[in-house]
Amino acid sequence: MLSELPLLSLVIWFPVLGGVAVLFVGDENPGRAKALALTVAILSLLISIPLYTSFDPTTAAMQFQEFIPWIPTFNVNYHLGVDGFSMPLILLTTFMTVLVVIAGWEVVKYRIAQYMAAFLIMQGFMIGVFAAMDAILFYVFFEAMLIPMFLIIGIWGGPRRVYATIKFFLYTFLGSVFMLIALIYMYNQAGGFEILDFHKLPLSLTEQVLIFFAFVVGFAVKVPMWPVHTWLPDAHVEAPTGGSVILAAITLKIGGYGFLRFALPITPDAASMLDWLIITMSLIAVIYIGLVALVQQDMKKLIAYSSIAHMGFVTLGFFIVFSIYRHTGSLSGAVMGVEGGMVQMVSHGFISGALFLCVGVLYDRVHSRQIKDYGGVANTMPIFAAFMVLFGMANAGLPGTSGFIGEFLVILSSFKASFWIAFLAAISLILGAAYTLWLIKRVIFGDIGNSHVAELQDVSRREILMLSLLAAAVLLLGVWPDPLTSVMHVSVDNLLQHVTVSKL
Repeated sequence: MLSELPLLSLVIWFPVLGGVAVLFVGDENPGRAKALALTVAILSLLISIPLYTSFDPTTAAMQFQEFIPWIPTFNVNYHLGVDGFSMPLILLTTFMTVLVVIAGWEVVKYRIAQYMAAFLIMQGFMIGVFAAMDAILFYVFFEAMLIPMFLIIGIWGGPRRVYATIKFFLYTFLGSVFMLIALIYMYNQAGGFEILDFHKLPLSLTEQVLIFFAFVVGFAVKVPMWPVHTWLPDAHVEAPTGGSVILAAITLKIGGYGFLRFALPITPDAASMLDWLIITMSLIAVIYIGLVALVQQDMKKLIAYSSIAHMGFVTLGFFIVFSIYRHTGSLSGAVMGVEGGMVQMVSHGFISGALFLCVGVLYDRVHSRQIKDYGGVANTMPIFAAFMVLFGMANAGLPGTSGFIGEFLVILSSFKASFWIAFLAAISLILGAAYTLWLIKRVIFGDIGNSHVAELQDVSRREILMLSLLAAAVLLLGVWPDPLTSVMHVSVDNLLQHVTVSKL
């Protein structure tokens, strides 16, 4: 019965319409605006849950499909569907939006209705990206989600918010232009924009290489991969807390998802030939960016660079599959790599979102993100300190937390391809522990650093609620990852069977 309902359209457009309704409530009624925003966010989460409970994990076919002709002249359709890759990311999006609304409840002081509405509208557009099965529909959602984030940083951001928003917009928009060119080229080959039809195109190696580079430019900026990562630290530092949470938890995942949905299945021969390039870029992100994180004095910048390093594991897991297949002729290790990358995406959404919320809690009280302005926070905020230490340990990959599962699977699969790739990837565990523990030591432990820290009050019930939900998610995924991995097994197998069969 649920499969007959337009669940995906509901999950996409309900928060968008809810955001518009919040705008109509207006900034003159902040209490009503916040209450309506929270109601819409919670209902959106509840509406999305049947996507998991009614999901059939035994098939790789797209589920909950909806198909309506949109622009018949160009064979563009409103076509939605989900599989084991997109469904978990949709649930992650609806879950994190609820926390962002709760996080901004008492913190945002002006244009409250507009702030809440921007996140709800962006939630709908991001879900549209994950659910779109038509390339033009995907591109429309892909670009539309930039607008709310642009406004969130530009209106509620820090002193250099204009610079950060322009840099963010230029990087992400210009990168996607190359992707659009590739989509139009494939339209001329396929006669339509159906993504699954693109997967079947018999492209020559030259065509694949050119299209692959177009996708790499478009999606590498989103991840972001080295060397097109420089927009992210600036965007995080200037963004309000909610903007940083969504940027790290969801927006970066669209880049990784794009590789799985477009680059790997459409251009498998080019991806196999050029996997060394992506693996190299991923390892540089893991090691070099980890070293950069070590010297940061701004907590947000440190976590931002940490995000880049951890997302390096995602691309490494996705592209190590070709090297494994060449070396072993088997897909067993490759399955671990792709599933590890997916688990890392979801886990990083929880952990990075939690760390940015922790920084936001401190910033709301002290109005500083500089590490030197803290010290001994555990003495005055013991409950908060427990949460931040937990999330810090998860960020460092402590076994029993979600941060361990994805990285462990990717490193394990890398051994199937090369000891040295696995060795270099494992260095990130040392670097991650180094910069995370260094942050925790200087901020949380030791003597009380100054009078501002001495006057701090521990977390409120609202803050305990949002941090507790994330702590539960981090621990649950860390000790019991099967509910996540079980829904993606068949999708991963189907993808790997597809990419290891030459299209030439």
